[in-house]
Parts: sequence; structure tokens; C-alpha cells
Amino acid sequence: MTRYIRTSHGSRNSSFKMRLIIAVGIALFSFISYLMKSDVNEITGENQRVALTEQQEIALGLQALPAILQQHHGEHPDQQAQEYVDRVGRRLLDSFNDALAKEGRHNPYRFNFHLLKDNQVINAFALPGGQIFITAALYNQLETEGQLAGVLGHEIGHVLSRHGAQQMAKQELTQGLAGAAGVAGGDVSSARMAAMVGSMVNMKYGRNDELESDRWGIKLMVMAGYDPHAMIAVMDILKRSAGPGKQPEIFSTHPDPGNRIERINHFIQQAFPSGLPPDLEP
Repeated sequence: MTRYIRTSHGSRNSSFKMRLIIAVGIALFSFISYLMKSDVNEITGENQRVALTEQQEIALGLQALPAILQQHHGEHPDQQAQEYVDRVGRRLLDSFNDALAKEGRHNPYRFNFHLLKDNQVINAFALPGGQIFITAALYNQLETEGQLAGVLGHEIGHVLSRHGAQQMAKQELTQGLAGAAGVAGGDVSSARMAAMVGSMVNMKYGRNDELESDRWGIKLMVMAGYDPHAMIAVMDILKRSAGPGKQPEIFSTHPDPGNRIERINHFIQQAFPSGLPPDLEP
């Protein structure tokens, strides 16, 4: 009688093939899911891959608000300063919303501006849906209303471009691909390596988002009557605040101020080749 012995080598090959089939299935599902997350941005008209609807973005921002306030020691107690931030933010939005209304369009987001009590972390950021934040540490460095408008306009740009929802869709894709790599490799290190690669890709896209928001900042400032060169002064302030061995938190997500100054000048010249409108506030 002939006996067939299944070798451990054959067993390993079968196991690898099975893992590979499962991994390909996970990767394909993740990619198709990403492609299906398509929506037209009401503001820009751009077709984007986003993980949330506008209403879900608003809800998510409101849900995350308490955690952000706790992390940065709450709202700043100076009501006059908060009202000042609100006024500048509203001025940027009112002129933009008026322009949209003339075109028969509307802004779906509900913006709120928060001056945070945090005196240590130099930063400004936005949550999906319209929650805008600036820390006291950055606010206290600003010298003019135009500079504040530049910071807030940049953050408003993140919301209007739906960068948060885009990043979430990309993260879901890279997490799916990382999971597929982990299954195929059969160990945790493979998944970790894939996740690291995915994070690097998302960081690249995030920095491009920052430059796109600089363009938004320029556009919103000019529409509201501010000189966009004030954004360059903000970059100078950020460079000075770095100092030897000191790196503001804002540098972890925003491109280097030196590079941004060059790009901001380029964006201004590109948007206004014949020169800026007269009588803009500095």
C-alpha cells in the first residue's frame, strides 16, 4: 500500500497561499471602498474621496470639541479677546458667503471660533465641520488684525476643502492595506511597516493640504479687505518663536515657514497678476 506523507514545506506553502488570497481580498475591498467614497464639494465643485457627509463632519467636530478644550485647558477667560477672534472670523466668512449667495450657492458649514487658554502650545487648527481653534500662545504673538485674519482664513480653508474628511478616507484605505500586508506577511512587523509607509503618504498629502489652505487664506483675506502679505508676517513670527532647540507644535503639521513664505508670495502673484486691490488693511 502506498502512503502519501504531507510535508511541512507543503503545509507552509498552502498556508502562505491562503494568507495571500485573504490579503488580496482585504486590499481589493479597501481600495474599492475608497473609490466609492466619492462626493462633490459644494464649495469648490471638486469631486473628492471623503469618509463623511457635510452633516457628519459637523457632528464629528462638535463631538470632538470637549476633548480639544480639555487638552488645551479650556476656552480663554478673556471675553474681549474671544469677541475679537469671533469678529475677524465672521468678517472673513461674511464676505465669502455673500459671494457664494450671488452665485446661488451656500456654505453648508457652521463655523465657531475658539481662543484656547493654552499658553504653551503655539498652534492653530480646525476640526471637520467648522470648529476653528487658536491657542493663546499663538494669539499673543500676533501683532495685527490682518495676521489673525491670515491664521483664521487658513484654518477656514481646511474646512471648506474638506481636508479632514479626505484624510479620514485615506487613513481608512491605508489601514486596510496595512491589515492586508500583515495577513500576507504572517507577522505583526509586516503590518507595522505598511502602516508606517501609509503614515508617510498621508503626511505628504497633509502638507499639500496646508499649502492649499494658504491659497484659501489669501482669497478670503482679500475678499474681506485684508492685505494677504500679513500671512508672511505670521510666518516670520513662527520662525522667530522656534528659537534654538524649540519647535512650536504648529510645525508638526504645517510646512516650514521659510518654504511657505516663498509659496505665499507665488500664490499672491498668481491670483493677482495685475496687483492687489487698493485700500487693503495691513
